This record gives sequence, C-alpha cells and structure tokens, in this order.
Amino acid sequence: MCRMNMYPLKSVPVFKERIWGGRKLQEVFGKDLPPGEKIGESWEIADLPEGQSTIGNGALCGQPLGAVVRRYPGDIAGTRDFPPRFPLLVKFLDAQDVLSVQVHPDPQTCRRMGRGDPKTECWYIIRAEPGAVIYKGLRQGVTKERFAQAIADGTTADLLAMVPVQPGECHFIPAGTAHSLGAGLLIAEVQTPSDTTYRVFDWNRVDDTGHPRSLHIAEALESIHFDVTPDTLPVTTVGRLVDCEYFRLDKGHQAAGGERWLARGCGRVLIFLTGRGTILSRQAEPVDFRAGDCLVIPAVFEGAMRCAHDTEYLTVTI
Repeated sequence: MCRMNMYPLKSVPVFKERIWGGRKLQEVFGKDLPPGEKIGESWEIADLPEGQSTIGNGALCGQPLGAVVRRYPGDIAGTRDFPPRFPLLVKFLDAQDVLSVQVHPDPQTCRRMGRGDPKTECWYIIRAEPGAVIYKGLRQGVTKERFAQAIADGTTADLLAMVPVQPGECHFIPAGTAHSLGAGLLIAEVQTPSDTTYRVFDWNRVDDTGHPRSLHIAEALESIHFDVTPDTLPVTTVGRLVDCEYFRLDKGHQAAGGERWLARGCGRVLIFLTGRGTILSRQAEPVDFRAGDCLVIPAVFEGAMRCAHDTEYLTVTI
C-alpha cells in the first residue's frame, strides 16, 4: 500500500438545487453557489453515486474523496477494515421553505423490501428564524392505518409532531422516523451514507412546471416506525450530542487565540460553524479553515488547531 504524509483534507462540496432551497449558504458561509439557483443542500463530505466531494488542498487536491479513502483506508480511519464507501454523509441544508414529509428506512426494512440503503441522521440547528419548527415523528397514538387514511384524506400534517427549535440544538433522527424541516432553518446534517428517501407528503406543492413531486407512499408506510414521538428522541445542546452505532458527534468551542491538540487514533470530520484559524503540524503544510469548511482529519495525523477568532465546531468520529 502506498504511504504518504497525510494531512487534514479540506472538502470541495457538491451543491444540490432544491425546490425549497435558497442562497443562505452564500450569505452565511460565503459558498460560491451557482448563480440563479435555489441551493438547498451542500454535500460537504460525500462518497455516493449521487454526489462525490473532492479534495481541495494539498498533494491530493482534485481527487475524489472516495478514491482517496480506498487508496489509504488505514491512514484515514486507523484500521484496514474500513468500508469501501466513506461511512458518513455531511451536509449543510438551507430550508427557505418547508421540506417534504419523508422517512429513511432502517436495515431491517431494506432487507425486507429488497432495496434501498438505511439512513440514520441528526440535525444541528445553526440558524433559525423566529417561530421556526421541525416535524419529528408522529403524534402520540397514531397508527399505520390512521396515517394511511390521513394520506388519502389530505390531512397528513395533522398527525405530525411539530417541535419548535432554537440555534444550538441537535436533534437525533434515527431511521424509520417520519420527519421534515420547516421553513427558515440553516442546519448541519450528519448521517450515514445513503440517499434513500421516501416522500409521503409534500404539502400539496407543485414544481416550476406545475406538477407535484413524486411520492413513495407504499414504501414510506412500510418504513415508518409509528411509535416514534418527540418524547422518545433526545435533544442535546452541549458536549456529546449524538452517540449511536454509526457515529459520535461532539460540540466544541475555542476562544480566539486558543489551541486544541489533534491526536492520532481515529478518523474524524471537523465541521466549522463560526470563526477561522489554522491547523499546524510537523508533517504537512499549514491548513487554514473558516466557518463553513469541513475537513477530514486522518487517523494518522497529529497537529495543533489554532483559532484566530472565536470558533465553534462539530467533531464527527467514525
């Protein structure tokens, strides 16, 4: 296996136009968005057929993330037993309008239906307009039969659990949870690498051609866990935000002039929400970062993260 001096890998995102998107990623993070498009999703760390982020710095600049992971699995993750696909999908979402009500299947449902890839995710609220909400699970006592009847009657929204949100909150959305983002939200989304999404309700919305988007009602009804309500899902704001079988998510903060040592050991992704600074080491050139950047920190790398401004960030450990 080839060896090289590994360093923090800065990603080049893949932008996705969405009917509910806007231009907030440019306004808040300075993202170079395609002109005239409603960008709803910025796939920051992605290794999927539907989107592949590339490396934007250093000796590996311009190479797809997936190709680098497959070439240096031990260096990236600290183990040779690394899946062929990078095991995270990290996004920023700009919800200027409400998203469709949807569900992602769990592994058992994928096996039962013989298709799809499971997805568990979490949402970290970066910005929220006054009165912003999310829809997280169903109201207490909603059954599959009652939900199916509501779809037929056009009253699906009445059965959703609406949850007010504030910046700084992290909401865990395990596979099988019916969910949607309300309007006026900018979030960081961390999830397992899947784009399998079953829409069950789209607020009677039509696209620019006057046609409604396709729904996947049978698949959604098969996938939804009807006993999931907001009371069963944690909301966290400090420290360890998520600890599930797929990833761990921690929230960190460094004051201006502060320093954090990045030790060897395991593969991580750093998601910078505010501030700016530089990562320094003896083995590689300095890597600058700013709010809106996402970096893959290889397991074999060690160095110092020095913050020039107050910096808030998320650490995802694989």
